[in-house]
Amino acid sequence: MTARTTHTRKTARGAWPVARVLRDRDAGLYLAGAVVSGFGTSALWLASGVWVKDLTGSDGLAALCMLAMWAPTLAGPALGTLADRVRRKPLLIATNLLSAGLLFALFAVDSPDTLWLLFAVLFVYGAAGVVHDAAESALVAAVIDPRLLGDLNGLRMTAGEGMKLVAPLAGAGVYAAYGGASVAALDAATFVLATGLYAALRVREAPPRRPAVNWRRQTAEGARYLWGHPRLRPLVVAGGVMMLCAGGCGPTLYAVVDTLGHSPAYAGVLYALQGAGSVAVGLLAGPALRRLGGRRFAAAGVALLAVAVAARAVPHDAVALVSSAAAGAGMPAVLIAALTAVQHETPGVLLGRVTATANSLIFTPNVLGLAVGAALVELADLRLLLPALGAVLLATAVPLARRPA
Repeated sequence: MTARTTHTRKTARGAWPVARVLRDRDAGLYLAGAVVSGFGTSALWLASGVWVKDLTGSDGLAALCMLAMWAPTLAGPALGTLADRVRRKPLLIATNLLSAGLLFALFAVDSPDTLWLLFAVLFVYGAAGVVHDAAESALVAAVIDPRLLGDLNGLRMTAGEGMKLVAPLAGAGVYAAYGGASVAALDAATFVLATGLYAALRVREAPPRRPAVNWRRQTAEGARYLWGHPRLRPLVVAGGVMMLCAGGCGPTLYAVVDTLGHSPAYAGVLYALQGAGSVAVGLLAGPALRRLGGRRFAAAGVALLAVAVAARAVPHDAVALVSSAAAGAGMPAVLIAALTAVQHETPGVLLGRVTATANSLIFTPNVLGLAVGAALVELADLRLLLPALGAVLLATAVPLARRPA
């Protein structure tokens, strides 16, 4: 038995998850890189919409920034295939450097006539992000002890949600003081710093074998593997339904605030509590996965979200505050369970495209849910709409809970 194996077994039995992950050098480096790059992305996400709003006065064009960043997710299976055709660590470094260099093109955006450049950069930025996520997932699964993956993915979720609470405010402050180009420079700097952290990972990758099939067939192999896997398919489907309902619930937030008799700014309080719930569950994800198994952990999260969404129909401050925290705690469970299962159950040669396919199936429905929710909130009574969404979520949780862990 090696010293590393002995150390891992000792830490797997009793240490606090944060310490257990950070004692692993590569896990700590990966997590630090994810935090740094996530900070820059979250800052740019808000600042780009404000930038477009200032230049054009159009809410619709401002909303297109998010669409431009999300649109490449639709091509996730094909983009993720790249992570199975080349070595993952150099690809991860290359996508970070590409994103950093790309952002400096935004220094040329100074009028409505140059907005096309902003949207083009955001689109390529989003595509690079899809490739980055696929390569990252595959590389982490290769270098991190499998018993640490649940803890690491939970901490990754905690870090991401924490950045969503802090980075948009920082980005807005930098934008207000120095303009949009300065936010782009900040984001570029985070990518360069993350590149250094990823470069320090100790991993030896053999060049992948030349694929015997073309790109389209290689992409299809990943999709077939995911859809045909009895453990992965239920988690991915549940994640997609959850994100669809979460998207449908999103546009109701201001209507909920209105029923409480508060100004729209009160939504910030509910968002903060939701983020706090997500941070908390990320810290507990590793132990919960070991105790419950992936499917039951996911089912518990979706069920908690179902109750929280339905409870938002009650026009009472205390209920709204508790339900926001509960929703934040419930949403990440199925996402963490699905990603960890993909990393555990997928052969390394397929992991890039399977990860990207799973992400596409889980996150794309959120965009549809946002569109449907925006229409329904104008037509349906919240007392009917929110419990209906909760019922769909609960029906999604029940089959997961009945399956073996």
